[in-house]
Amino acid sequence: MLQVIGAGLGRTGTSSLKVALERLGFDPCYHMYEVVGSVARMRQWIDVAEGRTRDWDAVFRGYRACVDFPAAAYWRELAAAHPAAKVILTERDPEAWYESARKTIFRLPLLLRHPLAGPVLRALPSGSRAATFIRMLSTLNRDRRDIGFDRDSAIGYFERHNAEVRRSLPPERLLVYHVEQGWEPLCAFLGAPVPAGPFPRANDSARFWGNFRRTLWGGPAGPGTRG
Repeated sequence: MLQVIGAGLGRTGTSSLKVALERLGFDPCYHMYEVVGSVARMRQWIDVAEGRTRDWDAVFRGYRACVDFPAAAYWRELAAAHPAAKVILTERDPEAWYESARKTIFRLPLLLRHPLAGPVLRALPSGSRAATFIRMLSTLNRDRRDIGFDRDSAIGYFERHNAEVRRSLPPERLLVYHVEQGWEPLCAFLGAPVPAGPFPRANDSARFWGNFRRTLWGGPAGPGTRG
């Protein structure tokens, strides 16, 4: 049963938040890396995006928290399905978010549109982890992300998403949070003691592609500091 739902988009500190939540006892925490590392999980999200199921108990079985895409794209449904769960909206400066996204999570969607790279990627063997990931990403984008990947369109989407979360949830249920704020506001919101040691920093832009490639091509799942 989910106790914490992350509504923040990717590249807003979601990997660091995953590590922090697990350190606070909300473990395991579901992140895109759990999806990228499993063809079965990717197929679950294809079923969600194509409307065949919204069995959230099956998708998140065994998890106490979730952050990052694709879970964050379904924050409204997850909040309704888990009325006792608290919601965390991670934010950052829109310009900084776009620059980080452009170097990381936007690269694959843009490559799929490239006249040379796109056909090669779409011709990957059916059923492979990489091909299933591409199919999942395409179906999720059609279902949930009204986004263009140029600067103005992307920032507009980012700001609309954050505004919708802010106005849809009562303040006692929602924490609007920048990971640079550290442990104190997060622990106060969750009613957890502040742990010793610095707040984690995981999966920055410099490490993103190494982590992503290892996970997609068969390595262990996990962001940044968690290998």
